[in-house]
Amino acid sequence: MYNILICDDDKDIVNALKIYLSNPEYVLFTAYNGQEAVDIIKSETIHLVLMDIMMPVMDGIMAMVKIREISNLPVILLTAKSEDTDKILGLNVGADDYITKPFNPVEVLARVNSQLRRYMQLGSARVENDEVVIGGITLNEKSRRVFVDGEPVMFTPKEFEVLRFLMKNAGQAFTPGEIFKAVWNEEPLSGDKTVAVHIRHIREKIEIDPADPRYLKVIFGQGYIMEKR
Repeated sequence: MYNILICDDDKDIVNALKIYLSNPEYVLFTAYNGQEAVDIIKSETIHLVLMDIMMPVMDGIMAMVKIREISNLPVILLTAKSEDTDKILGLNVGADDYITKPFNPVEVLARVNSQLRRYMQLGSARVENDEVVIGGITLNEKSRRVFVDGEPVMFTPKEFEVLRFLMKNAGQAFTPGEIFKAVWNEEPLSGDKTVAVHIRHIREKIEIDPADPRYLKVIFGQGYIMEKR
């Protein structure tokens, strides 16, 4: 059973999404502004949020920031085509995915199921011990903080997700495409360097010598691997 929160100030959109997500395995909660969404997340166990960007009282971007202070549950933004800048901002502050209006019911279900599956597989909802530790690196899933040799190090939301994915699958090599699909939940474009850029930034933060890494290495022909230590 999964608890899903739908947040949009347009009641017709909320009702439409409730119809799309009509499923015995889903318990649906509703909110009509960002503040209501944050309050529900603080008081209920929510597994996924579908949230509009443009809303009164508190918009989706500010709500996204507030949510990431208390939870790493998946958030899918509901965006209009004209909101590209806000969509990018939302992803940068921690949103996991977005769906563009008008909605395709099949796409809504596919993205919701994908995010729930990834959330549960990565252990975000079932981890009893919130920390993943490899050598001198400690990653806390609940607080979304990373410590290197005891010192806190700041990571962007996507850097955190890439590092978490590799740490929780330590000892296994992944191609850039596999990492992109696991973290961004979509197929990478040909020649896309997004993962390589994120790996470079992560190495600069966790390695003593990024040019000669001891944790995050490359296996020729196989991809990136987080060494078990």
